[in-house]
Amino acid sequence: MTSSPHVAIIGAGTLGMATASNLCAQGARVTVLEANGLASGSSGRSVGVVGTQFTDPFDIMLRTHAIRQFRDWESKGFKFNHIGYLRLARTEAQMALFEQSVRMQAEAGFRSRVYRAHELTQLVPHMSADGLAGGIFGPDDGFIDPYELCNFLAEEVRAKGAAVRQACKVLGVKRVAGGYLLETTKGAIGCDIVVNAAGAWARQVAAMFGQELWVHPERHEAISIHLDRPLDYVMPMVMDLVNGEGTGLNFRHEKSTELIAEVHKVKSREPENPDAYNDQCDEDSKVDLAEMLLERVPDLPGASLGRGWAGLYPVTADHRPFVGPIDMSEPTLVTAAGAGGYGIQLSPVIGQVAADWALHGAPVSAPGTETLRPTSDRNRPVSPT
Repeated sequence: MTSSPHVAIIGAGTLGMATASNLCAQGARVTVLEANGLASGSSGRSVGVVGTQFTDPFDIMLRTHAIRQFRDWESKGFKFNHIGYLRLARTEAQMALFEQSVRMQAEAGFRSRVYRAHELTQLVPHMSADGLAGGIFGPDDGFIDPYELCNFLAEEVRAKGAAVRQACKVLGVKRVAGGYLLETTKGAIGCDIVVNAAGAWARQVAAMFGQELWVHPERHEAISIHLDRPLDYVMPMVMDLVNGEGTGLNFRHEKSTELIAEVHKVKSREPENPDAYNDQCDEDSKVDLAEMLLERVPDLPGASLGRGWAGLYPVTADHRPFVGPIDMSEPTLVTAAGAGGYGIQLSPVIGQVAADWALHGAPVSAPGTETLRPTSDRNRPVSPT
């Protein structure tokens, strides 16, 4: 391998572009290959939430690395909408976890606070606290536009000499001395290292290399909520889910008279074909979303449903991303995929760890993240139930 290795990244969503950014920062030569356009897959259909309100130390550790990079990008002009993130609790046991989370977040440098049920209207005046014990709120969290992030990072890496080739689909691969020869719709491209950041297509890409990768494309839906007049406050991100418990409803501010809502849970976990799935919101789903919103925020001014759409969460069996080589005998083939529902907010750290695997053979800058490698015990089929 050359002293400045050439890394080809397959996929120009947030994971691929964050990997490119981290590789360029370490002096690698980078080519990003995208079958369609920047953020044209799952990234472009995400609601873009970034938050730190988690109860597991590992989840908070990952976000320590991610938020550091978001803050750096923000200092360079990228827009981060700091509207805050409120995660709701239904039980006292969940509230106890939130108290622990506040302490862990403080140690990581994040601000957060626990609110009892009767205090929630301080954050969301239209909130109904029926059935709730309270919540945890992080004022510095919020949302980004994933399409803007991918374009921001594309501009950054191009300035460092990287190539970002759109409408350049990988059709096949040959292993050659010292690396790979990728056959694409725009000709052959040679490289030393490959990063599979193909999102919902990651399994198909892995198969080109003769590897089995269990990334399961799971369909999720979102919808806009129109208000007949502006709220006199900014609606934070509100999430009704704690470690799998809750409705999964989440909603947030989008514009002065518009919210975005989705459900983090799905009725069916059957895998979708990323090349042929229904990318529109079903009518039954609109009804379900409306009912959940009426229960949680019953008096929003003149609320009505707007446009809806569907996207794919690329998920893994244990709901944690795959980052690293599938086969340690082939360390130059790195996976960065399967972040299902949390891919936008974890993209900076996934890119950081993927770059470490590519250039150093281990996640040297983020100790502990070696557990994200798609080992045989993790890389297994996703249960449809």
